Amino acid sequence: MTDKLTWYGHATLGLETGGYKLLIDPFFSGNPSASTSADKVDADFILVSHGHGDHVGDAVAIAKRTGAMVISNFEIATWFSGQGVEKTHPQHLGGGFRHPFGYLKLTLALHGSALPDGSYGGNPAGFLLTTNEGVKIYMAQDTGLFGDMALIGEEGLALAVLPIGDNFTMGPDDALKAVKLLRPKAVIPIHYNTWDLISQDPTGWASRVEKETDTKVVVLKPGESYSF
Repeated sequence: MTDKLTWYGHATLGLETGGYKLLIDPFFSGNPSASTSADKVDADFILVSHGHGDHVGDAVAIAKRTGAMVISNFEIATWFSGQGVEKTHPQHLGGGFRHPFGYLKLTLALHGSALPDGSYGGNPAGFLLTTNEGVKIYMAQDTGLFGDMALIGEEGLALAVLPIGDNFTMGPDDALKAVKLLRPKAVIPIHYNTWDLISQDPTGWASRVEKETDTKVVVLKPGESYSF
């Protein structure tokens, strides 16, 4: 069965796998690069990597409208419950759980995590998903480079999704190093060009990656999808 990943702009992703729709860090309202609006997306599950407003985004409203389950760290999942979201599932770094769509593990991320109201958002995370068909997908979300990406790479990744914007996350140089540690079959750059502060040239980065590694780079425009 084919999986499909859609980049909606910034770090907002949609993943369709095994008949389930996952929405990751759903930031639409106030997102100048968003390709659609919060009221037009559907989700069975919503994954939230950390507490910053450009990642929590519209998750509360979407979860209430769709009935989707929100999956995040314990602190953020508890916060969502306090916002009236009925279905949440808390996990934490290094911990995995077999959800209906596959086995999801929360990975290390070097970042912050305060929630929009200033409350404690726990530790930021990335997502390592093994689909029900055994396909491995790593969505790093907001992070700096760290050496243990090599351990994630040992999983045998079909796809990695990495930030390249710099300033708040890895920039192009460190993201290239990340690809060398992760060794995915394909990589998609995200978290760039939303604002001038994180402006980058994704095609230039793609050329560097494909020159120095065996990884295929898939540069998407907001709203475009990659099937694999």
